[in-house]
Amino acid sequence: MDTNKMLGEFLRARREATTPAQAGLMNAGQRRTPGLRREEVAMMANVSTDYYIRLEQGRERHPSDRVLGALARVLNLGPEATAHMHELAHPVLQPRRAARRPERVSLDLRRLIDSWPDTPALICDDLMTVLASNPLADALYGELSHRDNLLRMIFLDPAARDFYTDWDKSARGKVAHLRLVAGSHLDDPRLTELVGELSLKSPEFRKMWARHDVANKVGEIKRMRHPKVGELELTCEIFSVNSSGGLQLITLLAEPGSSTEEGLKLLGSLAAPVRGSRVADRT
Repeated sequence: MDTNKMLGEFLRARREATTPAQAGLMNAGQRRTPGLRREEVAMMANVSTDYYIRLEQGRERHPSDRVLGALARVLNLGPEATAHMHELAHPVLQPRRAARRPERVSLDLRRLIDSWPDTPALICDDLMTVLASNPLADALYGELSHRDNLLRMIFLDPAARDFYTDWDKSARGKVAHLRLVAGSHLDDPRLTELVGELSLKSPEFRKMWARHDVANKVGEIKRMRHPKVGELELTCEIFSVNSSGGLQLITLLAEPGSSTEEGLKLLGSLAAPVRGSRVADRT
């Protein structure tokens, strides 16, 4: 990835996604595209149009914090997107990363998720690579392919569109999280490889990636349609594993007494003959 152009690409994408009304321009008049014009962004950020154009073209690489703050206000950026923009504008100089091996999943962590027979649980790294899963998670996602990575699963398996009832929302959330992670991984070969594969094979990923949406993964309701047990509504909670930098524990909880809880019990009973943790051990 060309780090010199990343800030310009981010600004252009967010400008094109910001409507005049969102920027406070109530009488913007008719226009062919819904986004802001460069001169409008420049005027509201109190910089020259020429300077702003140089920012988008990657020819101005050292904007001040004042300029970045003004652009964040004009483009209606949230805290995470603003921090991401600052990171792109002022990347930390460091030696180029070698391709690293994924984090190890400790035996204690594996035992913990295996001790939850009624709760699907996954251990993922920062690029959403699945490093470990318990038996119920294996049963839940067992009909899908590309289960080694949640992004590859949702974009490269056609069945994922039926499995995820809110496919578009789930896909956008994962891409926005990858954008957030990318700010500190611009020289990581794993990121380049993953984005390259998804961009080549999925037009939907290319479109979402080009928007430069930025957001952290948070707990939310996940609605799924499993071919064996039907509709499921699960509360997804995400926890950072402090003992291993970058790893996250993902749990999917059913409301007690709900049809989803009964569906998970049925799914667990169907998977009982093949119980035993499936760990994607690439360490």
